[in-house]
Amino acid sequence: MEEENLNPVELATELTIAWLGNQNNRVSADDVPAFLRTMHNTIVELGSGSSAADTSSGEAAPAEEFTPAVSVRKSLASKDHIISMIDGKPYKTLRRHLSTHGLTDVQYRERYNLRPDYPMVSENYSLARREMAQRIGLGRKGRGGAATPAEAPAASEGSAAPAPAPTPAKRTRRKAAENA
Repeated sequence: MEEENLNPVELATELTIAWLGNQNNRVSADDVPAFLRTMHNTIVELGSGSSAADTSSGEAAPAEEFTPAVSVRKSLASKDHIISMIDGKPYKTLRRHLSTHGLTDVQYRERYNLRPDYPMVSENYSLARREMAQRIGLGRKGRGGAATPAEAPAASEGSAAPAPAPTPAKRTRRKAAENA
């Protein structure tokens, strides 16, 4: 019964104190009054039975407009990095940057009206990753796999190149002890 007698200010204050007491919420002191006002307004709306949709007289809220920090052309001007339209800073890859802003690459493209093939990784960084993957053998089937592009012409010339000598099996401790 005591909770029914609480006025919206006291209830908003109690909820704000509880929210600030949670160790997972990190808020600066400047943001607390704004949070308290928002909490109070929400309690008053809930108490009166009206909602923000009722007060807007049936009109849909306009979608938030996002102004890009740079143009699309400037964003892709360098092959070494892509400039983010969110903050105007250069990145080799945008995916981690977008995730810190709660966006996926699809949402980012929609927000700034970008084409579906707008890159998320800079051109030079992509080439460097590709070269590294090829060097370590990613994409080849099995251990023998396809020959690398440098080996393919030599094998197709018809010259009988000697097969590489098989590598000796690794000696285990037991075999080493037996042979000693």
